[in-house]
Amino acid sequence: MRFISHLDLVRMFQRASRRAGLPVTVTQGFSPHLKISIQKALKLGVESSSEEATFYLDRQVSPEDFARSMNAELPDGVKVLSAEHIS
Repeated sequence: MRFISHLDLVRMFQRASRRAGLPVTVTQGFSPHLKISIQKALKLGVESSSEEATFYLDRQVSPEDFARSMNAELPDGVKVLSAEHIS
């Protein structure tokens, strides 16, 4: 997973959240997309063991259910280590 680009990483999380059936908010406008934000863009070829992402949800989901659902759909090499609710 070290050679995946930032945009491909975002797409991977979008696809995994759709497959997991999570209620991720969809933006409005001409080109709607899931509202997911990854805090720092990694350079290509740089490996990381901990990245922070924000998923905007339409309804509340417990952090444990979120992590379990995402981990079931993410490919090998990518794993949600922890999740928390942010107001």
